[in-house]
Amino acid sequence: MKCESIIFVAKFLKMIKRITLLLVLLLLVVACKEEKKQNTTKLQGAVFGTTYHITYLNKVDYQKSIDSLFNLVNKSLSTYMPTSDISKINQGDTTVVVDDMFVEVFEKAKRIYKETDGYFDPTIGRLIDAYGFGSGKEKKDLTSEEIAALMENVGFDKVVLKNRKVYRDSENIEFNVNAFAKGYGVDVVGRFLESKNIHDYLVEIGGEIRARGTKDGKLWKVAIEKPNVDGTRSVQKIIELDNESMATSGNYRKYKVNTEGKKIVHTVNAKTGLAEESNLLSVSVRLKGDCADVDAYATAFLAMGLEKTKVFLEEHPALKVVLLYHDNAGELVEFVN
Repeated sequence: MKCESIIFVAKFLKMIKRITLLLVLLLLVVACKEEKKQNTTKLQGAVFGTTYHITYLNKVDYQKSIDSLFNLVNKSLSTYMPTSDISKINQGDTTVVVDDMFVEVFEKAKRIYKETDGYFDPTIGRLIDAYGFGSGKEKKDLTSEEIAALMENVGFDKVVLKNRKVYRDSENIEFNVNAFAKGYGVDVVGRFLESKNIHDYLVEIGGEIRARGTKDGKLWKVAIEKPNVDGTRSVQKIIELDNESMATSGNYRKYKVNTEGKKIVHTVNAKTGLAEESNLLSVSVRLKGDCADVDAYATAFLAMGLEKTKVFLEEHPALKVVLLYHDNAGELVEFVN
């Protein structure tokens, strides 16, 4: 009887030890999760005429530093600020010595301009203004003659950067990087976070995104919107970003209607000068690289149209896309490579 009691006590103590160990492990897991939550910082606000959302795994608040970076981007590249470097250059100031941001953006633009055979062209600024989508004066109901006249000053091969100074073939050429400025702003913030040894983050400005690392041990998930033309918003597809950047461009929401009832979209075809809608409604591009790059490609693909974009993608397999378009029957179709 005595032996049985001893055995019972031993078993009981062993069971208590196991329960205690399980409780300790459970508390550790909860504590780790709680620590992760406490270490997550979320920032949001307005910039570049849109909104931004930044989430990163670190408890330090870098809001002031990020605001300073946004100011630097605007000072260099904003066409909406008359005192920015790019505005001064467009106004004819030949004394402007540009900064590193300007140099990087210029070189990116030149590369993608060549890759896309001119479908991405930062010199269509005056056309964008004329159509009413820029910072300059709108021209109602553009005629074919007026478009032809504006096209005479389009062509990024007519602009040169030498010794940090920009030279234009004509004073009527306007350099405008708004097509991928949001993407570049995303990259600037992302690189800043990485310089602070933060490698788990998501930066979003106006729908352009750069994601690195994970959130709660899982890849960051983002939504691609369905191209609804009735003003409602719904999700078409959820994408996991594996250390990628993603940009989405569409012509289904931002457009004007002229006096003849014709729809004028905000994406101007740099080859023709026209701003006509096509069956390609939405383009989402992602890449294990900079957000500025995918932002520029998304703009170029909308101008290219569906078939030329598919050909381009065959030659550039690193680019992953979701193309939403209407088929001949008017049904929404999704192309994913």
